Amino acid sequence: MEQVQKIFRTLSDPTRVRVLALLEQQELAVQELMDVLGMAQSRVSRHLAILREAGLLQDRREGTYVFYRYSAPRDGPWHEAWQLVRRELQADALHLGDAAALERVLSARATRTRTFFDAVGPEWDALRKVFNDDALRARAVAHLVPSGMRVADIGTGTGILAAELAKLGLRVVAIDHSARMLEAAAAKLEAEGISGVELRHGEAGALPLERGAVDATFAHMVLHYLPSPGDAIREMARVVAKGGRVIVVDFVRHEHEWMRQELGVAWLGFGADELADWFRDAGLEDFRCETRPGDTASRDLPATFIASARKPA
Repeated sequence: MEQVQKIFRTLSDPTRVRVLALLEQQELAVQELMDVLGMAQSRVSRHLAILREAGLLQDRREGTYVFYRYSAPRDGPWHEAWQLVRRELQADALHLGDAAALERVLSARATRTRTFFDAVGPEWDALRKVFNDDALRARAVAHLVPSGMRVADIGTGTGILAAELAKLGLRVVAIDHSARMLEAAAAKLEAEGISGVELRHGEAGALPLERGAVDATFAHMVLHYLPSPGDAIREMARVVAKGGRVIVVDFVRHEHEWMRQELGVAWLGFGADELADWFRDAGLEDFRCETRPGDTASRDLPATFIASARKPA
């Protein structure tokens, strides 16, 4: 009975319900919640503290920012109570307004990244050498056999990975949200005489592909630029065929703030547990995550990972 009373007390406040509904959809920082809800920091932080004390939130620090997400119980009284609340929210005007405001916040995230890449354009090949990831890229490619498969390269940039995949005999759909990057990729592919690559303009969170359209999807050093990495993994899972694999290469969580300024990254890497949750929530199985130390020969770099999972047959 005590737990039931705690559930009712926690969910009796409409602001806390709004916060949970937002954090169920997206991991957000306090400032972003303030923007969506139109509330002062003290008020938002007070409700976050109550929800955290109730065991409903997970948080992680990104440099000077703290991001929160709803850690939804999968069964029991909390789960049942929240399912009831969710059904009521579907027709709630305030909830629909919050969803629209959240969309604007995420759009602002994406715009910052798109502006960076549109400004960088073909110069990205020189900038990205700091990743020192040629070997890592080759190891990611090794996850794909045999040749002849149709694969998607998400966030293709100037088409480096797409070109390598095509050289291995794979049919590639290379997708990027920056028109200038796609122009650079087209020029690179033409100069190298590479065929078998189809360039498409699109967002990682809304891929321009039909369900089950490809045999595998790659996101190589892309997640840390995306407004919503979890949504991107769900989209990669949607467009991959049954039995196909979703493969992600990126940085392990780190505190290299210089990367925000010099490379325009939005996220300072990711943890294995966080990745496993995203892959599981996307309906993928057989999750694997292999890490590789950062190369400190020329510059202090964070460790990297190759994570992959399979779509059930």
